[in-house]
Amino acid sequence: MSDPVLSLKNAALSLDGNAGRVDILHGITLDIARGETVGLVGPSGSGKSSLLMIMGGLEQATGGTIHALGQDLTAMNEDALARFRRGHMGVVFQSFHLIPTMTALENVATPLELAGVRDAFERAEAELDAVGLSSRANHYPSQMSGGEQQRVALARASVTRPEILLADEPTGNLDGANGSAIMDLLFDLRDRHGATLVLVTHAPELAARCDRVIRLSDGALEPDRKAAAE
Repeated sequence: MSDPVLSLKNAALSLDGNAGRVDILHGITLDIARGETVGLVGPSGSGKSSLLMIMGGLEQATGGTIHALGQDLTAMNEDALARFRRGHMGVVFQSFHLIPTMTALENVATPLELAGVRDAFERAEAELDAVGLSSRANHYPSQMSGGEQQRVALARASVTRPEILLADEPTGNLDGANGSAIMDLLFDLRDRHGATLVLVTHAPELAARCDRVIRLSDGALEPDRKAAAE
């Protein structure tokens, strides 16, 4: 694989808990290619979400190195990581993480405004339209269903045209119909923007749509498997 978008070398994550130091991830070595779609699967507590978080610099690895687009995330401080994410990454969470005092349009426009983009609201309107929510632009999160809130979250994650899109259980809080719609939108956004997509999921049908499935167990990687072989 030449010039991977994400490259982890012996990455580790340990955190202090009430019972002492807990090793969450260890010995993670992994390369992800540009435009690849990777599903992270495994039992609860295996470290899937933690792996996604260190890939995005949302959690600092305590060992090894993590490079994204050639930049060493492990050498960056919090401010530098925030700037890097703002310019190159989109993140979608299971629990939406929308700002409750902002409308859908304002939520989507926020990352563009932080980046100083002049036409932030025009671009946000276009992204809401792309996820089928132009009619809900002036509604607040509390006025929308879970499926609608996740559509807003997807629009917010993709509005900056990120090279890397990270999704943590994007269908986990949704019913079957809404979950299926979000899956379609997620892959459509990937296709439209040419992003590399890494997602954590317990849904076999979502993992099966990925180019590659990576299974974690007890904080370590099991051998890679092609989604088609699942």
